[in-house]
Amino acid sequence: MDDALKDRFKAIEARLERLEGGSEALENSTFWALEALQKRSDARGELIYAGTVLLLGEHFYQWQIGAQSQTVLAQPWNHAAPVLAALGHPVRLELLRSVLLGRSSSAELAELPTVGTTGQLYHHVKELQSAGWLRQEARGRYTVPPERTIPLLVILTASDALELSAELTAEPSSANP
Repeated sequence: MDDALKDRFKAIEARLERLEGGSEALENSTFWALEALQKRSDARGELIYAGTVLLLGEHFYQWQIGAQSQTVLAQPWNHAAPVLAALGHPVRLELLRSVLLGRSSSAELAELPTVGTTGQLYHHVKELQSAGWLRQEARGRYTVPPERTIPLLVILTASDALELSAELTAEPSSANP
């Protein structure tokens, strides 16, 4: 083997070692996702949200979205108000959770102790449908659209509604990227 080929082979081996070793090191870190994001992101900052979920043992969803933080800060946020407002009621959150856990019919949802009357149920269902959080699949049967499932769980996790503890690495900085 000539020297150029040996050097190339060594470079490939070194790269492979970094890739394989890097993922193992990241998996053992508390901030593995943040560290991976920092390695690929520029100094202005980036946001990424992702997740997987298996529902009822048969529906597996994967979802990921990313955005530059400066882009998010520069855009108006008023478009998010109706989507977030629909989640701002405990009965609606319970309806969504129940649908994700397998209660999909109007009759099953009406049995929930927090729902109240049938009229109240339909009011909340209408609000969730209008915001895109619920979809009527058949007469009186509802589902959380697959493309909304992980975002819903991400919002709940980020809101600390599940009382999850998160370790923060945010430190004030005067750095000006």
